[in-house]
Amino acid sequence: MRIGFPILLLFLAGPSAAQEWITVPEEQRGAEPSAEAQADLPPEAPQVTAVSAPGGVVRVLDKINGTLTDLELRNGETREVGLLTITMGDCRAPSDNPAGDAFALVSIRTTQDEAAVFEGWLIASAPALNAMDHPRYDVWALRCLDV
Repeated sequence: MRIGFPILLLFLAGPSAAQEWITVPEEQRGAEPSAEAQADLPPEAPQVTAVSAPGGVVRVLDKINGTLTDLELRNGETREVGLLTITMGDCRAPSDNPAGDAFALVSIRTTQDEAAVFEGWLIASAPALNAMDHPRYDVWALRCLDV
């Protein structure tokens, strides 16, 4: 089936022709939003201070064996579990709620070739936000040790 060129132009022009352009007057460009516009904005997130803990707890799942291992690591400590070597760099938690959320700076390497599998922050309340991508293991932060 062959579509004629004029019909093809109508299909291509349809979405752009349906767009509505809004122009902002010159005096409003770069100006502060009005009180009505500010009422529609979400409130600003409160600033939370974090305190560094002496260490943290991470959980390791071996997806082949189905085993879970909880590792309690001090800052700077390295431990092996399965084929992984895990080093805890730092564990931080909100100062107003140290048990509520934790984020741990970890370095994860394989024991066979010392290749870095993951280096970064693991967040206890959102483990999928910055997850380790490994075919056999999942690692996530559980909590910080007592501050």
